[in-house]
Amino acid sequence: MAGREVAVLWLLAVLGWGSGGKVLVWPADNSHWLNVEYILQELVVRGHEVTVLLPSCFLILDSIKPSAFRIEVFEVPITKKEMAALLEEAFYFWFYEESVLPVWESLYKLAQMLRKLVNTTKMICDEVLKNEVLLERLRASTFDAKFDVLIADPLSIGGELVAEILAIPFVYSFRFSDGNVVERLCGGLPSPPSYVPASVTGLTDQMSFVQRLQNFLFYFYMDLFFSKLWRDEWDEYYSNVLGRPTTLCETMGKAEIWLIRTYWDFEFPRPFLPNFEFVGGLHCQPAKPLPKEMEEFVQSAGEHGIVVFSLGSMVYNLTDEKSNVFATAFSQLPQKVLWRYKGKTPETLGSNTRIYDWIPQNDLLGHPLTKAFITHGGTNGIYEAIYHGIPMVGIPIFADQHDNIAHMRAKGAAVELDFSTLKTQDLVDAVNTVINNSTYKENALRLSKIHHDQPVKPLDRAVFWIEFVMRHKGAKHLRPAAHHLTWYQYHCLDVLAFLFTCAAIAVFILVKCCLFCYRRCGRIAKRKKE
Repeated sequence: MAGREVAVLWLLAVLGWGSGGKVLVWPADNSHWLNVEYILQELVVRGHEVTVLLPSCFLILDSIKPSAFRIEVFEVPITKKEMAALLEEAFYFWFYEESVLPVWESLYKLAQMLRKLVNTTKMICDEVLKNEVLLERLRASTFDAKFDVLIADPLSIGGELVAEILAIPFVYSFRFSDGNVVERLCGGLPSPPSYVPASVTGLTDQMSFVQRLQNFLFYFYMDLFFSKLWRDEWDEYYSNVLGRPTTLCETMGKAEIWLIRTYWDFEFPRPFLPNFEFVGGLHCQPAKPLPKEMEEFVQSAGEHGIVVFSLGSMVYNLTDEKSNVFATAFSQLPQKVLWRYKGKTPETLGSNTRIYDWIPQNDLLGHPLTKAFITHGGTNGIYEAIYHGIPMVGIPIFADQHDNIAHMRAKGAAVELDFSTLKTQDLVDAVNTVINNSTYKENALRLSKIHHDQPVKPLDRAVFWIEFVMRHKGAKHLRPAAHHLTWYQYHCLDVLAFLFTCAAIAVFILVKCCLFCYRRCGRIAKRKKE
């Protein structure tokens, strides 16, 4: 963000403090933070005081730089370098190992990485939840008044515990969980496996019998995975912190509002609950002018236009082999290519390609000369492409990316490629397809029209529901009764068992009566013969 914008936000924040509400934030790192930051900036503009609980290992936000938010940094026994190394290890697995390792070895490595992640998350939580001095400051002694709401991301565990301890309502900003586990089991969101594809499967709502079987089994697998690798681990932790028996899902299920970072331009039709609100694309905005040097390069493309390429904010490097595959493919395109990349410059880089440490992605996608967007499938980038009506070439790598690109492919706005088997000609053909086949552009523009045709802008909707929770001290009237039912009550298994028992008893009595009548009639007939 430009220094002037920061200064304006800071001034508005200072002027607004005391007149607005008080918001506490338990942030998630990297792209998750980039998304929620827009909400927080808007809250500051509207006069609310925003305090961010920031672990010292947080990568994307620098607490030293001027900010519109009040930053409460707490030290944790893991450095930024160690956190970056943990993420780099995970990326290497997803990039190069997952697709080539045997299934069981892949699952074992995944379990090991998740164990490291759990231990790291617990260390971060401990530094807040077991720090009475910090908790006391948060309760009010330093901040003059109690917080009105806490904003968290359920994939960054711990925010709901802080809200519980401070006795304040909390709101989730969320995109997905593997197999829809968190929103299904903890949020109570109905997800019929017959037509609601599990996240990360790459399936759509139009499934064959085999795909429905695959979807059903994946739901079962993820529920078991969640139970054994997450819930058992965290239920004990949550109970110890709160000093009473509780569970991870019970605590997460107390979220007043779930702000889902998608919309019907992206989603397949499915049931939702009144405390789930769509805010997809809240960060998108009209394109601003490009930096002079970048604009000159874009204009030099002429009628062929440009292609924008980014693998997101978390991918810093590629192997020489893979980077040269990309560079060689780009050199064969008539378009100019702007590539966000911090790694070593590929040897095969063509004169039509420029590499940048950072690009104004939204502004580039909104430029009239942009023809296509090559993306890893992150939600933020997907929505910027939808907002500006740009067709995509998707190269998903991990997490929600396969799911995101599957949605865009099903809606006719993207071509999907496999990162692990990607060849130069595959990429060239895919880019030429989405640029030269007009249906991709038409479908992208159709999604863009749907996105823009909303009664309330996504950012305004997100802020409204946060302020709604602040005004009403929660939103309990929107919570479904499912939160108070056991799993067997939710699925009416007790009712079915009762009806089955009644039916069995009725059949048993009927059979006994028939046998009694048969025997009695038999005895009467026998006597008559005698």
